[in-house]
Amino acid sequence: MERALALLAAGEVVAIPTETVYGLAGDATNGEAVARIFEAKGRPRFNPLIAHVASMAMAETIAEFDPLSRRLTEAFWPGPLTLVLPHRATSGIHPLVTAGLDTIALRMPRGFGAQLIARLGRPLAAPSANSSGKISATSARAVEGDLGGRIQLVVDGGPTQVGLESTIVKADERGLHLLRPGGISAEEIEAIAGTKLLRNDKAGIEAPGMMLSHYAPGAAMRLNVSAVEPGEALLGFGQRRAAGAADAVAFLNLSETGDPREAASNLFSHMQALDRSGAKTIAVEPVPHAGLGEAINDRLARAAAPRDS
Repeated sequence: MERALALLAAGEVVAIPTETVYGLAGDATNGEAVARIFEAKGRPRFNPLIAHVASMAMAETIAEFDPLSRRLTEAFWPGPLTLVLPHRATSGIHPLVTAGLDTIALRMPRGFGAQLIARLGRPLAAPSANSSGKISATSARAVEGDLGGRIQLVVDGGPTQVGLESTIVKADERGLHLLRPGGISAEEIEAIAGTKLLRNDKAGIEAPGMMLSHYAPGAAMRLNVSAVEPGEALLGFGQRRAAGAADAVAFLNLSETGDPREAASNLFSHMQALDRSGAKTIAVEPVPHAGLGEAINDRLARAAAPRDS
């Protein structure tokens, strides 16, 4: 904690554990610190960052809350929910965090991250601690293997609990929009909101995780397979296997019992392990879309998307 605080106060970046994935944190009010996040990740600067807060009092100095968004914070903060809200011009957040938008993405994490923000007294910008577009890190070892040569400190909090990034939503006059599925299912949010989430109705990048190609391993990805082709690794789900599974270069199962929460927590670490197998392609068995399956399938689709510019 003390070393992390000293580095953050000096404008450096630190990899920290959160309940979702590991984050690459920097002082959101310090332009040099935010620039170091983009530099370490190789992240496009048109892609906004999430600002993390330790309290509602801190959040209210940064953004304007409508009644629906406030109700969602009462149900899900601290936790894996990010809200995109109108940004207060007096917030002190550096413009690099919002990528020039008049909105800001806010989240209140649990655990070490929340304690760190409270001690620092300023919000932290903290995208996932991995090279831009690559698989998100769910362990300190994964962060070290990717970013270890570019940052001074990785705080090891053990494996992350949720294993997927936060769900991102935005309320406006047309309704409640799902910008990125994540660690809280759409059904849970709809139960609190009392309204259906609107999907696929937003143009452009309004929040992190909306780029077409994202969360990608070095290997190609082939989704919803019924048969494994020669030389492929296999990412399974449940107890039924794709044809030819026994001949896969490597095999890992997201969840033997078909539990979507277990599958979510294993997704990125299993993708990384299969990527190290030497297979040029990772074949993925179908994962049902219900509940957290929506977020799992979102990450798989972005990992499999074309990777040209």
